[in-house]
This record gives sequence, structure tokens and C-alpha cells, in this order.
Amino acid sequence: MNPSLRRALGRADEPSEPLEPPTARPDGWRLSERAHRLALVAACALVGALISGHAWAFALAAGPVVWLLLAVTPGSRPDRVAALTTVPVRRCFEGEPMTTRIELSYAGSAGGFDPAVYPGPGVELVRLEQHGAVLDLEFTARRWGRWSLGTVDVDVYDRGGLARQTVRADLGECEIFPLPDDSSLTPIPTRLPNRLGEHAARQHGEGLEFVGVRPYRWGDRQRRIHWAATTRRGSVQISEFAAEQATDAVVLLDAFGDVVGTRGGSTLDDSVRVAAGIARAYLRSHDRVGIVSLGGRLRWLTPGTGSTHLLRIVESVLDVRRDLGFQTPDLDRVPPPALPNGALVYAVTPLADDRFVDALQDLALRGNPAVVVEIPAGEPRPDPEDPGAPLALRLWRLDREALRFSLTERGMPVVAWEGENTLDLVLAPLLRRPVHGRTR
Repeated sequence: MNPSLRRALGRADEPSEPLEPPTARPDGWRLSERAHRLALVAACALVGALISGHAWAFALAAGPVVWLLLAVTPGSRPDRVAALTTVPVRRCFEGEPMTTRIELSYAGSAGGFDPAVYPGPGVELVRLEQHGAVLDLEFTARRWGRWSLGTVDVDVYDRGGLARQTVRADLGECEIFPLPDDSSLTPIPTRLPNRLGEHAARQHGEGLEFVGVRPYRWGDRQRRIHWAATTRRGSVQISEFAAEQATDAVVLLDAFGDVVGTRGGSTLDDSVRVAAGIARAYLRSHDRVGIVSLGGRLRWLTPGTGSTHLLRIVESVLDVRRDLGFQTPDLDRVPPPALPNGALVYAVTPLADDRFVDALQDLALRGNPAVVVEIPAGEPRPDPEDPGAPLALRLWRLDREALRFSLTERGMPVVAWEGENTLDLVLAPLLRRPVHGRTR
């Protein structure tokens, strides 16, 4: 393998942060490493000839000098060098590959090419192949977000390898979607909107879940007669079923910051995966789902339905993190247009920012039923030599317990997702009864 290609792959395999490309690209032609070595040999030969006084020593410098003169010969360098970048797919999920092709075009003949790859922070270079003037690169998506795919600097050499020109190819941006957490349970609020769906409501209607029997009334269908109850009571009894209705769900994402979780990972990564899992579960039940990201750029998506709506939800939160940077928060409350009346709200948060807690208090005053899905953050590590460290840690834990208790008292049940179990185990206790909201 070409040493330059091996170095490029070696950069991507290192666990450190991706390399930063040069701030300014050098323009025009310049001497290559081979030309510098020839110039050094010629200079040493001339100095040796002057010191020794032997005329034959000048002949040692003649060869390198003649070779260097070939570098300035007209027609020895390619003209109008350009790079054409092709990225077939710029959207993928975490762990999926992304391919890129760079085609170099020039007038004349070239002596060789030496690429240097600087991958973006969200991707990893796993393969680089060179076929003449064509470079094929393969990246692997590492972290969700909207990232710059990276840049590639290609050194184009002349026929003698004495001069080179650098051409920079910008690979553009890519969108990496998070993998939703596996979830299928869909708790419902106490009151459901009057819209046909798959959830059994408290009202009676045309559904499949049996709720009881009642005496016959004129106009009832004969096929709904409950014959066992009719025989036992001596009068015609009619089966009653629960109405099947849909619900509205809004996922409230805490994007004020990112802290280390209990497993050593990112709480923001876990929050986005949980939010995507909840959205996918409700969309599979033909419910309407919306999302609001508090912190970073002001973005929300009104509730919608359909298989393509999940991609809209994920795209709305990709700007929360761009190239490992965060935007200054410009919103600390839920915008009223993004929260329909009676919608079930899932607040996914590590409960580490007071501004999000204030937003939860504002949400409780609106009367919407809400569930807080806590992404546990790691405990602080006080100085072991400090005698007050155990007391400080205990006070911190008590403060967290008090915060959870206050949210529960406001009608917001708090469930913790550790990341080890599926999301269904966390949401299962909410299926015992509908989620109540505060009455207006």
C-alpha cells in the first residue's frame, strides 16, 4: 500500500479527535520533497568543491542541478488541475457506511498523487483506494448529528516528481440519524381526542375490547347480543366495547447541555435515542407525534403522523449538535403552537439544568398530562481527602430525590432509563392506568 494511504487510514483508526485540516491551502506549484533532497545534495557538493579546491567535485553537483532544471521545463507540469467530489448518499443511520469518490481532472500528464484525508468529527475513515486519478473513500457513521464529512488534500506531482500542487476537495456535510431505542408500549392520557385510532378509550363505541353488557335498546344490532348474559338474566343483553381512538404525543427534548451519564456515555445521545424510540412507537400506532427541543436553536415540529414523519422528527434535532459544538439557548419554555390541548408530553432529560426544570413547571401549569423520562447523570466525584465530601454527596442525592418528588406531586411521574434495559420496561408501569394531567 502507498505510505500516504497507510498514513491516511492510520489517522482514522486513532482514538483521538479527528485531525484539523490546514487553515490555508497553499496555492500554485512548489518544490517537492525529492526536489529539496536534490537541492541539498547539490549544495553539499558545491560546498565540498569550494573547500577542497578540486574541480572534479563540481561534477557531483551537475547531476542534481540538471535534474532540478527539468522541473521548470515547459510542459512538464499538468495544467488546470481540479477535483470533482461525488457523494451518492449523505443521509444514513449510526453504524452505516458512506462512500465518496474524488476524480481529478487536469491537462497534460502527471507523475503521481498523494492524498491526505482529514475526516470530520462524526465519521471514521475505514477504506481508501487509489486508481490513478480516482480516489474511493469509505466512511463509517460514528455519532448522530449534522457533521462536515471532512476534506481531502491531494498533492499532484509533475512527471519528474520535483514539483507539486495541492488540490483541496471539500466533501460537504452529511446527516447521521440516531438509532431509535426499541420500544412498542404506548401509554395514553386520561382524555383522548375524538379521532379514530388503536387505543381503547373510556367511552363506549365501536371497538374490539369488551367492557360489559347492557339491556337491549331499540336499534341495536342482533350480532351484538351477548347470549350467555341473555340466558342468565332472562332478558336480551347487548355487548359493549370500548371506543378505539388515537392520541397526540409530544416529545420534549432537553438540549441545554450534555453531561456524562451513569455508564460513562453521553446523556444527550441517550436522550435523542429515547426520544426517537418513543416517537416511532406512537407513529406505529397511527398516533400524531411532535417534538420540541429546548436549548440550542429554536426548533419544534407540530404533531403529525405517517412513516415519513419520523425522519422529520429526527431532522429537527440534528442541529442540536453540529461538529461537537452547541448553540446558545434561545428558548426555555414550550411554544404554545407546538403543544396541542390534551397532548401527552414526554420530557426526556437528565434533570441537570434548572432552565429545563422551570420549563417543566410551566408545562405543569398548562394541564397537559406529562411523563418525565430521566436519563440518569453520573454522580459528582468530590475530593476524597475533603472531610465534608461524603456529606456533600449525600446532600446532592437528597436534592435529586426532592426534585423527583416535587415533579411527581405536580402530576408528572418520573421514570428512569438506565440504558441497560429496553424502554418498554420503563414505560410498563404507566400502562396500569391512564396518565392524568393537572386540571385547568
